[in-house]
Amino acid sequence: MSITLAQAEKKNLPGYFWLLFFICFVSGALGGTVSTLMSVYLPVVIKDMQVAADPALHSSISAYINAVFIFGWALGGFSWGVVGDRIGRKKAVLLSVACYGIFTVLTGLMQLWWGIVACRFFSGFGVGGVLVSGLTLISEVWPQRSRAIFIGILSIAFPVGIFSAGLITYTVPGWRQAFVAVGLVPLAISFAGVWQVRESETWLSNRDTFRQGFQKRESLFSAGQGRELLKGSLIFGSMLIGLWAIFSWLPTWVQSLITTTDGQKERGLSMMLLGMGGLAGGFFSGWLLNAIGLRRSMLLCFAVCSVLSFILFKTNGVFSPLIYVEIGILAFFFGISQGVLSSYIPQLFSTGIRASATGFCFNIGRLFTGTAVLFVGMLVTSLGGYGNAIYIFSLVFIIGLIIIFLIKNVERKEIVQRS
Repeated sequence: MSITLAQAEKKNLPGYFWLLFFICFVSGALGGTVSTLMSVYLPVVIKDMQVAADPALHSSISAYINAVFIFGWALGGFSWGVVGDRIGRKKAVLLSVACYGIFTVLTGLMQLWWGIVACRFFSGFGVGGVLVSGLTLISEVWPQRSRAIFIGILSIAFPVGIFSAGLITYTVPGWRQAFVAVGLVPLAISFAGVWQVRESETWLSNRDTFRQGFQKRESLFSAGQGRELLKGSLIFGSMLIGLWAIFSWLPTWVQSLITTTDGQKERGLSMMLLGMGGLAGGFFSGWLLNAIGLRRSMLLCFAVCSVLSFILFKTNGVFSPLIYVEIGILAFFFGISQGVLSSYIPQLFSTGIRASATGFCFNIGRLFTGTAVLFVGMLVTSLGGYGNAIYIFSLVFIIGLIIIFLIKNVERKEIVQRS
């Protein structure tokens, strides 16, 4: 069973929960920074790589750099979930943090575009792992009565990182310095966490069950679990595809609307608004979930994202301050969706496969997401510009809305230990 605050106080560990939450939060925030920093700097990176002055080639290489990160993220989400079930939540968290730290530093040192592509893949591999393993660890350790609230707050870590990426771009024109500096921080956290982070009591008391589950991998796809996997993957994946098509290409779309300046500040501010909106939405997501229920919360998020995507990408032919408002509202509901889904997905599964199954649901959609991000860049010319390309892929929000209408019995259950 999970440790309660009362038990922690008896063990003289009242501060440990907050230390653990801080480590998981900062690791997730840095993951958000690493994920979106390249999107904001991308026009500058491509120029610095001295790629041939062919707009189509620029778009293709940009697409590879953006998409390969998401493919790495998907593989990392799958792999680190299994690692967490096999060797423990603590090791999965710290090793995944170290992974994206190392390759973020290396990204800033690369001189050739294909080297950046490789580093972005392994950076994504680490980010995908820490978001799954950190969430799993908190969901098993944090007290029952406030778990939904704090998981919702944990979900704002990623948009905090997005905001940080925009702030860094707004103030630091040198992309290499930015990547090296950002990458050193998670390396320090993973090193310190070796002594500060404790293993989940739930995992320790059930490790033999976990290992048996690892040896019998078919249990993840058994009839009962298979239905939950499909449900979780469809709901989370439909939000994910549209979200990342927008996150990856929004700064480039903003740049395409600007002809009078280099667009650095507009790109930076747009990404900061994505982060601030997501931060606010994630922070309030737990309260919204408790107030109106899971089904209504998800329906609201998918409906608003569908409408705002149309307004943002189909009604703006030139850049204006109104775009900032539209980005902020869209990001707010992105943030709510991530908090609600982060609370919902882990509780669908039994303890022995929770990390693996959560990693599967969070990341199977990324295979399609990476493909979508790739095609936005590859097809931008034939689709009539970045606005049209991004909007076409954001139509997936409507698919998610339909899925939620069709799926019943989605209201939140409590996370309990099930053998």
